[in-house]
Amino acid sequence: MFDFKSGATTKTEMWADVLSAADAVTAGEPDPIANMANVSAVLFHGLPDLNWAGFYRMGQSDKAGGELVLGPFQGKAACIRIALGKGVCGTAAETGQTQLVEDVHSFPGHIACDAESRSELVVPLMNKGRVIGVIDLDSPTPARFDVEDVAGCEALAHLISPRLGHDH
Repeated sequence: MFDFKSGATTKTEMWADVLSAADAVTAGEPDPIANMANVSAVLFHGLPDLNWAGFYRMGQSDKAGGELVLGPFQGKAACIRIALGKGVCGTAAETGQTQLVEDVHSFPGHIACDAESRSELVVPLMNKGRVIGVIDLDSPTPARFDVEDVAGCEALAHLISPRLGHDH
């Protein structure tokens, strides 16, 4: 069992600890679901003021381009399928661009899986030039996420994307 204790006092140090822990729990493990499960736990317990941390994976459907399908997470039960271009996660997956939303209620088409969520950060996971999923972080606090969180979460996505396989 892994048990990471962080003595971080700054957001930069917190993200460094999260990256280190995520590296430790995914190094050498080929199973993408196991890696997503451990990383969602690292995020949820390693970052303050989150009410949801997890993954949506690109799934296949009859819809052109597919859709996002719920992956491992920590938090309340969540939406299972999200169409590309819908909500914050679907927008990140469709555009391949990070979405930093200070107030989810002002985001057009926001999908409220948890009514307590007020801000959200979604970072696409890229493998071989295509989106294979997204990391989704939610907080009950408006404007919880900032550019340091974007940098940290994008670094995490870069680290773990190759460890999530290209078929998931």
